[in-house]
Amino acid sequence: MVGKQARSGTAGMTDSIICYPVADWRLLKTGLADGATNMAIDEAILWAVAEGESGPTLRFYGWEPPCLSIGYSQSMEGEVDVDKCRESGTDFVRRPTGGRSILHADELTYSVVAPQAEPRVAGGVIESYRRLSTGLVAGLRALGLAVAQVETANDKGQSAACFDAPSSYEITVDGKKLVGSAQVRKKSVLLQHGSLPLKGDIARIFNFLKVPSEKRQEELRQELRVRATSLELALGYSVPFEEVARHLATGFAQALNLQLIPGRLSEHELALAEKLRREKYTTRKWNFRG
Repeated sequence: MVGKQARSGTAGMTDSIICYPVADWRLLKTGLADGATNMAIDEAILWAVAEGESGPTLRFYGWEPPCLSIGYSQSMEGEVDVDKCRESGTDFVRRPTGGRSILHADELTYSVVAPQAEPRVAGGVIESYRRLSTGLVAGLRALGLAVAQVETANDKGQSAACFDAPSSYEITVDGKKLVGSAQVRKKSVLLQHGSLPLKGDIARIFNFLKVPSEKRQEELRQELRVRATSLELALGYSVPFEEVARHLATGFAQALNLQLIPGRLSEHELALAEKLRREKYTTRKWNFRG
């Protein structure tokens, strides 16, 4: 069990301190999976929480093979070079959440699923981002990073890549985006998931996005390397997935006053995830919609 009764927020943060009553959340570490499976599991948890079959859940997972995901409103056909994805063995999938394209490779992904009545996710999108980001900040600071929450969004000149620039209350280090998150709400339940690159070249994503020319592609790579970073670059050394997950779990527990209880997906969630994977996330109708 991971848990500690504490106030929301961490030392040195500028946001207001909020005291939450202690709450039990489930902690899942589901390992590596392909893109369709990962998205199906996140949505299956959402439906299980909406049905009252499962409680609030914090999940950590990875991607195998690497996967390019696009936001709900993006165009797979218009923005992604699907042929290059297939040639390189890179998966692709549409997320149920918003935001822009992310290449999931050498990363840790977190997801939070909770009823909107849960005070830690209450309010609008920006407010819930702010609240949940305190857990990410606490965990990353425990790893030795002087991270900060961005308070305003700047969409000028952004490309189709999610890590091109931070949005409100996403996590930066030395002015560079480190964690990108996205959110959806259904049946009075919130799903937020986010990507923390552990290592590797952030700019690899442009190998799989449609860009007018090789010159422009290289310009975008250089711009992204200035605006975003990985955990390894920020720290100067590599940290294993399990160690990062442990620190982030502790950060969420401390910042949001949680008792995190290790668990597993229920039989209901597993069956629903398989159905969603088969009937939604692997289909052309979903991935190439609109």
